Parts: sequence; C-alpha cells; structure tokens
Amino acid sequence: MHYNWNWGIFWEMSPDGVPYIDTLMAGLKWTLATAISAWIMALILGTIAGTIRTTTKPWAVRLANGYVELFRNIPLLVQMFLWYFVMPELMPSAIGNWLKGLPDASFVTATLALGFFTSARVAVQVSTGIQALPRGQRMAGHALGLTPVQTYRYVLLPMAFRIIIPALTNEFAAIIKNSSVALTIGLIELTAATYSMREFTFQTFEALTGATIIYIAISAIALVLARLLEKVTAVPGYISSGSTSAGGH
Repeated sequence: MHYNWNWGIFWEMSPDGVPYIDTLMAGLKWTLATAISAWIMALILGTIAGTIRTTTKPWAVRLANGYVELFRNIPLLVQMFLWYFVMPELMPSAIGNWLKGLPDASFVTATLALGFFTSARVAVQVSTGIQALPRGQRMAGHALGLTPVQTYRYVLLPMAFRIIIPALTNEFAAIIKNSSVALTIGLIELTAATYSMREFTFQTFEALTGATIIYIAISAIALVLARLLEKVTAVPGYISSGSTSAGGH
C-alpha cells in the first residue's frame, strides 16, 4: 500500500476553519495549562506530605504515607475516571450538578487528577531529599532556638530542594506527558488535537510526527531551565555540578 506524504497538511484548513497547525497549538495551550496548574498543586501538596513523612510524630507519618500510597498506586487513567464520573455523583446534588455544568469540567478534572497523582511522587522526592541531609543540620536548627516548623522552612527544605531539582525536573516532564491521558475525559489537549487531525486528514505520520516534535521541544526547554536553576541554586562545596547526592566534592 502506497502512503501519500503531505507535509503541507499543517497549513491546510481544518473543519473548524483554521489551519491544522493552529489546532495543534490550541491543543498545546491546554496541555501546558493543565500541566502547569497540576504541577503547582503537586508541588504544594507534595512538599507538605513529604515533609510530614520525615517528622517525629508516628500518626502524622502514617497519614502521609497512606496519602502517598493511595495516589501513587492507583493508575492515573482510573483516577481521571473517578474524578470525572464518580466524584460528582458522590457529592450533594447541588455541588455535583455544579461540577458537571462547569464549562471547563474536563480541564478542572484533569488538573485535580494529575495534581494528586504527581503530588504523591513529589512527596517521595521531598522526603528523600530531607533524609539525605546530615543530621547535624536539624540539630543545628534546634540549637539556634528554631521551632521544628522554622527548621524545616529555613534550613532543611531549602537544602533538600537543591538536591532534588533533577528529580523534580523528571516529574515535570512526566506531568506534561501524562496530561495526554486527559483526552479520555474530553479535554482537547495536544494528543487529542493530533488524533483529530489524523482522523480528518488520514495523514497519520505527519500528525504524530508534529506532536512528537512539540513534546520533545517542551521537554528540552524544561531540561535546560532545570539545569540553569540547578547551577544557580547549587551550594559551593556541598552539591557538585550534575550530581544529586549530598556531601562534599
């Protein structure tokens, strides 16, 4: 079977009256909006849960560990369906109907699902970073008269985040790719826009190639920015360039 290559398909008009390249760019905007919103949520919740996992209160540690295990072990696709189809039915009727009637319900649902799913992974990274620090740093904070909260805020977390920047970069790249799962609940992000282009034009390879290039470009930009951030925040003599381990050179 002969395949008719047509790389000019990106500039041909879609049924919506715009070039297909604009369709992909619109999908990219939803991808970035979903990924960035979910990442902010994941970073906040993950930092809180990860910090609690390193405290000395057993009940709080068990609670945080349960949070991590719950959201990390349920597949993202299942979580998407639970948030989109099940949660509105479990809420009081007024709230459930309001959720269903939101103009961007799929976007909100995707953000929540991605945010909780990724927050569990971030929590593991944060707790690992804190545990990688020498015990003397925590003791020094106490010796200075800092409360446990202040010790975490001013001593432990700033150093831990410097250590885990490469790991967080991987998680951010993953959340961009995982946002493609949102197409299953009706969000027209980049992957969904690509499938739409493919179905209307039958130019499968061109559509998928275009989406692949866009995903690679986004990941490359995120990697470059993360490397820059790692160099800017590195503590001389403590974290070596390109290394994620604590300790001196």
